[in-house]
Amino acid sequence: TNQWFLPAVRGDIPPGCAAHGFVCDGTRILVFGGMVEYGRYSNDLYELQASRWLWKKVKPQAPSNGSPPCPRLGHSFSLYGNKCYLFGGLANESEDSNNNVPRYLNDFYELELQHGSGVVGWSIPVTKGVLPSPRESHTAIVYCRKDVGSPKMYIFGGMCGCRLNDLWELDIETMTWSRPETKGTVPLPRSLHTANVIGNKMYVFGGWVPQSAGGEISAPDGEWKCTGSFSYLNLDTTEWIGLISDCQEDKSNLLPGPRAGHCAVAVGTRLYIWSGRDGYRKAWNNQVCCKDLWYLDTERPLAPSQVQLIRATTNSFQLKWDEVPTVEGYLLQLHADSPVPPVAAAPGTAIPETSVLSSQGGCSLHQTPQSLPTVPYPETKVDHPSQTNNLIPNNVQVALSSTSKVEGKEKVAAPENKVAQETVKNHTDATGFKDSNAPSHLPVCTSSAQTSANVGELHDLDKQSVNPDASVSSTVSSTQTMVTQQAVKTESSSTNGAVVKDETSLTTFNSKSEAAETSTRVNTGQSNDSHASRAPQRPPAKSRERRWYDVGIFKNNSAVVSQFYLLPEETLNINSKTDGADVLDYRLLKKQDLFPGTVYRFRVAAINGCGVGPFSKISEFKTCIPGFPGAPSTVKITKSVDCIHLSWEPPASPSGNILEYSAYLAIRSTQLQENPSQLVFMRIYCGLKTSCIVTAAQLSNAHVDYSSRPAIVFRISAKNERGYGPATQVRWLQDMKTSGSK
Repeated sequence: TNQWFLPAVRGDIPPGCAAHGFVCDGTRILVFGGMVEYGRYSNDLYELQASRWLWKKVKPQAPSNGSPPCPRLGHSFSLYGNKCYLFGGLANESEDSNNNVPRYLNDFYELELQHGSGVVGWSIPVTKGVLPSPRESHTAIVYCRKDVGSPKMYIFGGMCGCRLNDLWELDIETMTWSRPETKGTVPLPRSLHTANVIGNKMYVFGGWVPQSAGGEISAPDGEWKCTGSFSYLNLDTTEWIGLISDCQEDKSNLLPGPRAGHCAVAVGTRLYIWSGRDGYRKAWNNQVCCKDLWYLDTERPLAPSQVQLIRATTNSFQLKWDEVPTVEGYLLQLHADSPVPPVAAAPGTAIPETSVLSSQGGCSLHQTPQSLPTVPYPETKVDHPSQTNNLIPNNVQVALSSTSKVEGKEKVAAPENKVAQETVKNHTDATGFKDSNAPSHLPVCTSSAQTSANVGELHDLDKQSVNPDASVSSTVSSTQTMVTQQAVKTESSSTNGAVVKDETSLTTFNSKSEAAETSTRVNTGQSNDSHASRAPQRPPAKSRERRWYDVGIFKNNSAVVSQFYLLPEETLNINSKTDGADVLDYRLLKKQDLFPGTVYRFRVAAINGCGVGPFSKISEFKTCIPGFPGAPSTVKITKSVDCIHLSWEPPASPSGNILEYSAYLAIRSTQLQENPSQLVFMRIYCGLKTSCIVTAAQLSNAHVDYSSRPAIVFRISAKNERGYGPATQVRWLQDMKTSGSK
């Protein structure tokens, strides 16, 4: 939401402090030392349980071979495994906090943590090699190569009368200090900067640096300034790469301004930079505190999970996929079995202009539908509101995004997409992103027999109902069955269309990888009351090169699909958006409606500041054929001691009288060992009632699906005079202990 909030904390709330040590271990935060009220230095240790917003002052045991850490500020505090590593800082030799006698430290401590909460105590490791010189306001990070090597801690820069730019390495396994030889241009000496690890790179931003143009280390009384320079160290090759130089002009405010004492945090492959202060010639009374939030995307996003079906109608799909962290949106594409006519190229198919966002609150984002240019992989991208794209040296692509100072209600109009845009507060959606949770008016669901399943998941709950997704328009009776427990989101499964093999077993055909996929239709076998002869006959697709069509760009990880965009004839052979191709301007393209009884293949790719990432594996679904009942809805599971009670509501669109319901359970089989993606179902109920009992004996034979979170899979379908309609699929989530015992 990009919205700050102030949690209501309780417990042993620590006093406000500056220049403290701070680590995050799961849902708990540890804070050590810093300057507190009246200029006093602290060596107190506090723990915050963020899941409960509970503070607790902890008292670690003193080391057996020395004294505990003295009060200090400007130290480094780094986490690796179940241990925190404390190095250096600045102490006050005077007992009077008003009479500061500074002493720079280079002592080294290890703090062992207890699992979940609490600490064991301090220890003073015996180290080899030459210790780094005393310093404060430096940075320390821990990095371990995935393939070989032991974890290493890297200390860079800091202050010891003058700023430093030396690099030190500690092998944590052998406790040996060394100074690695580096290549490239070493960043200027600095303090109060930040250093963060993403992948195998240590990103260094900002801090106090020498005022002199030459960048030489100044005397203790020399002049210093804040910098906005940005570099990274490849920790595998120990080579420095400069991204933004200190002397680089930024008249248009496209980059984070010079600052020191800011904070930076890595979330996935994205680096966030927040606040800090800017000042020259140590004029503290004239310093400006920054209140802006920036982020840097360091590489393209990973491929999302396969597209999963929630609901199918005669001419639409409701789809979803797993979220990819820190992305701007998702590009959804489809391929149809039936031939799609090419269209003539629209004149003037130019690349849309870059977004322009005012930094003032309450403004609207004015942007053409696709303004996310792809950037070659080695490039990085800094995002911040209020300006346009600009190419800067070292191939750093700079663009804009709404990350701060955006308040009030804003609406973004997406031309011709016929999907209402959601009004949000303190957040600006990029134009061109379809709001996939907005209402979309769809026809009443009439479905073909056993064509595809509606997907949802259930937690292991007692006597809790499962309600349809309320975000869908009231004209759509969604059968997505999703339940949250303790604010934990459920996920959809990855199974697709169902095929009836006989009266007692049901097999699902999952999606194929793109490399192995052919243009054959999905096998959508019928029940005993086959209706295939009544289905509209469409000419088979000609064997040709794969042609993918854009459904659109979606802000969230779900979509209601009833149309797709037709490509101009000369661009029909574009098979991928990942090879540097620009996202199309949808305003210049015609749209095609989905057809009933047609198989469509889907794939999705995530988009961030570096461009479009790789596509997911391919899923395929079939639109329903008119005259067949819709899928049952509002599935409930009630757990008893020796069984579970499964119930559901009749389809919203029965298309006649419901003759019977069938419920199926995914079971273990040798076929699953050969093809784990192909689930095998056994019918456990057939009758007119909208409920059934699943016995412990039946559950003992259940297959636990690990395609996402561990779950037992059920399917429920309805039958009318024409046959069975699509099934509602429910994934009953299991914890690891439960799933391991079944």
